[in-house]
Amino acid sequence: MATTARARPAALTLTPSAEQRIADLMAQAPDGAVGVKLSTPRRGCSGLAYSVDYITAADPFDEKIATPGGDFYVDGGSILYLIGSRMDWVEDDFTAGFVFQNPNAKGACGCGESFTV
Repeated sequence: MATTARARPAALTLTPSAEQRIADLMAQAPDGAVGVKLSTPRRGCSGLAYSVDYITAADPFDEKIATPGGDFYVDGGSILYLIGSRMDWVEDDFTAGFVFQNPNAKGACGCGESFTV
């Protein structure tokens, strides 16, 4: 009996605005950067926070998402907290930053810096 493999959906989806921001970041990336990585370190009032940083090497457990402007990685230890999430880049008169719609988040702190699952 033969088995067939199907494509695995990405841990999260990126809006066109988020993809453009990743392209902008990669265009000005420091030497040696291979991509941009999203992780969820423990910090803030609610427990976990979103962190986006340049990386110089990919971890084999990270999920790689190819975007038109460069590679985007999701930390392997954070994937379970992010499955089904949507990442957007939003700019207005006073702030600019990545915004996450995370169906796994059960709560967030008042300032929006951290979340709980």
